[in-house]
Amino acid sequence: MSHALTIVVPVYDEQDIIERLCVELDEFMAGAPLPSKALFIDDGSRDASLEKIRAACESSSGRFTYCTFARNLGLSAALKAGFDFSDTPWTGYIDADLQTSPQDFHLLLPHIDRYDLVTGVRTDRKDSFVKKASSACANRIRRTFTRDGMDDTGCPLKIIRTDVAKRIPMFSGMHRFLPAMVLLQNGTVMQVPVRHFPRTAGSSKYSLRNRLIGPLSDCFAYLWMKRKYINYTVRECSQSLRRPSL
Repeated sequence: MSHALTIVVPVYDEQDIIERLCVELDEFMAGAPLPSKALFIDDGSRDASLEKIRAACESSSGRFTYCTFARNLGLSAALKAGFDFSDTPWTGYIDADLQTSPQDFHLLLPHIDRYDLVTGVRTDRKDSFVKKASSACANRIRRTFTRDGMDDTGCPLKIIRTDVAKRIPMFSGMHRFLPAMVLLQNGTVMQVPVRHFPRTAGSSKYSLRNRLIGPLSDCFAYLWMKRKYINYTVRECSQSLRRPSL
């Protein structure tokens, strides 16, 4: 089967939810309008996550694939690996914690022909007051710096054109700036409301410090990147020269 959508799933110490996650991904794929597959990026998990991912991949008939880091590198590195290994026209992203549902990719998919990035916006968030408040503050700081117009760049439910994703210069913390980096390429972005669910297993990998201090310092990194970013348009080239396809 020729797949059209690769769903990247970063995983770090989520052993208690892997089996349910695979079931929900399978349910989405069964009714997806595009032939889809999942790519798990194990971010150096210390628990049994990798063993469960391997077992799921072995029995999936090619629907699930994985790669694993030698050590924990963080979400931006996991997304970069997902973009690097994706070989389909579109690449999706969802967190392993199932606080967003694979079924809500159905809300994003109708827009992918008109936008380079379609991102979810979490509605009625099922998080603690501190987490919601710090996230709202971080989003306000980011919007002030980037002017990307996005309400919730931290939402772990996105679909991006793979050729656009592969051109994004990623560094630690850059996962918060995916819409802004697409706009730097003169790309188009859209946000769509999606559902949000309480975490039922595992624990959050973020603290108040890395929800506020990290995003603030990353904003300065983004401004540097914006000043240095190279974006060109080719007017003409010889017939024998062709841009490599996916």
